[in-house]
Amino acid sequence: MTTGHRITVERSDRHVRVVQGGEVLADSDRALVLRETGCPERYYIPPEDVRLDLLTPSDTQTYCPFKGTAAYWSRPGADDLVWAYPDPKPDVAGIRDHLCFYEVEVV
Repeated sequence: MTTGHRITVERSDRHVRVVQGGEVLADSDRALVLRETGCPERYYIPPEDVRLDLLTPSDTQTYCPFKGTAAYWSRPGADDLVWAYPDPKPDVAGIRDHLCFYEVEVV
């Protein structure tokens, strides 16, 4: 980590749902919340709680110097809607293979 930059990952005590186009894509009581300096909170959802059958792997990859290389999935009309870190950096190893969406409902 660089000076002043911080990332924490912990189990969320909130219920997280993802609805897109009227379909529930994820519904979880087991999400992890990632807090990172300068970024909004992000909820990483275990794959068992995500409707992977409604998502298509994308060719997109991005690199974060703090988390590693992210892989993406899309839906028709919603490119790169969700991402995951299949091999994250050691400091955030807990998010391995958990999926993160841009828009989530937290209750």
